[in-house]
Amino acid sequence: MAGLLKKVWLFYRDGFKNQTWGRPLIWLVVLKFFILFAILRVFFFRPVLAGKTDAEKSEAVGENLTRNHKNTETYNLTEQSWKQSSGPDSSLP
Repeated sequence: MAGLLKKVWLFYRDGFKNQTWGRPLIWLVVLKFFILFAILRVFFFRPVLAGKTDAEKSEAVGENLTRNHKNTETYNLTEQSWKQSSGPDSSLP
């Protein structure tokens, strides 16, 4: 993992080194990564399962999966009934 991060850093450093605007651009990239991974993570994307026991975590995940499955199933039934009623072999005159 450390080798990959080093390669990414060297790619950006060498790419911006000989440009006129190279230094400000690389600091802009660093600032962007800081904002994306530090500030937004802390204030907007809080871990939902933090502080729960294993039983509570498994219950929350199971409930979330079941709820999403029910919504998808309802959507598919609505779409199928629409296709059946407006298809070429419908009973409309």
